[in-house]
Amino acid sequence: MGERAAFEGLYTHTSAKLMAICLRVLGDRAEAEEALQESFVKIWRHADRYRANGLSPMTWLITIARNTAIDRARKRREAQPGLDQAETLADATPGPEAQAIASSERTALTACLSELDEVNAQAVQRAYLDGETYAELATRFGVPLNTMRTRLRRSLMKLKECLTR
Repeated sequence: MGERAAFEGLYTHTSAKLMAICLRVLGDRAEAEEALQESFVKIWRHADRYRANGLSPMTWLITIARNTAIDRARKRREAQPGLDQAETLADATPGPEAQAIASSERTALTACLSELDEVNAQAVQRAYLDGETYAELATRFGVPLNTMRTRLRRSLMKLKECLTR
């Protein structure tokens, strides 16, 4: 009958179970939340279609949520390229030439890193390869934050100079 308070109560009492069903079908929390929202929109719009013909209201709600989740899963599968298109898709892995260049660059970078003192080389590797922040590095090496920034900047300048030789 379009009563918002009744719908709110219905949502409160059933959303957890319906979310579990959507999550089980889709396997992705964000997509399951979208499916749950879509399900409740359908329930709100088509509540007048429910008929108590031996089925519990919960069965009707579960059927709507399950079918909505299955529809989303099918759309997701249709959006992915099939095996028929596999031969036309480009291979993302680097070719032999790119691998040779990368290997050469890696060798040069390793040689230049060895020219830095050990602490600065570790700091550069942790910052730019492992993703540690300046604050984490300053704590790890026991120096003030600005000192760590200066060390990294100077180390990068030395690396740049070495790599351009």
